[in-house]
This record gives sequence, C-alpha cells and structure tokens, in this order.
Amino acid sequence: MPYDEGLAERLRETLQGHPGINERKMFGGLAFMSRDYMFVGILGDVLMARVGPEGYAQALSLPHVREMDFTGKPMKGYVFVDPPGFESDADLWAWVDRCHRFVQALPPKQAK
Repeated sequence: MPYDEGLAERLRETLQGHPGINERKMFGGLAFMSRDYMFVGILGDVLMARVGPEGYAQALSLPHVREMDFTGKPMKGYVFVDPPGFESDADLWAWVDRCHRFVQALPPKQAK
C-alpha cells in the first residue's frame, strides 16, 4: 500500500531542525526514526504513532484513534490516527512531539 506523499512532506516539515531523524520504508509505508526507534510513520493515509504502553489507553480515548493491528493483533504502545485526527498542523505536531518524547526516554539500542 503506497503511503500519502502529502502527509510525508508535512512530517518532514514538522521534523525539520530535529537532528538525528531519518526515514525508512517499512510495513509497506514510511517510518520516521530517532535513535533507531520508529516513533511515527505513515501507512496509506493513516498516521502510525508510538505512544508507549503508559500512554496507550489515553491515546485510544482520543477521537480518530484506533488500535494498530495490521499484524492481526493489537500492538500495545502503538496506535493508528485517522486523517481527521491530524488535520491541523497543531494536531500533527502534538502527535509527533508526543511520540518523539517517548522514544527519547527509551534506553539506547545495543549495537548488533
């Protein structure tokens, strides 16, 4: 499934000036990585958001948010946000900031 190029460009603009962010094609979409952790991504026109286990229930209570279940079972700590949930730049920024802060708090990944 191709990802929404317009949303990809919005994310790139939102993330401008954040060092250490890179993009990786994965899950048939596009993921944005920080410290080798995926924190937001795009699948079709939907935002994939990594909110963490502690923020999962609260995120699911928000409008336009649902379980991330493309593997056939819910992925705890990750949610899908449908387009109305990030329609404004402020809403998109809020998701990006929330997810980026979560991965910044994770321990560094061990070298393989």
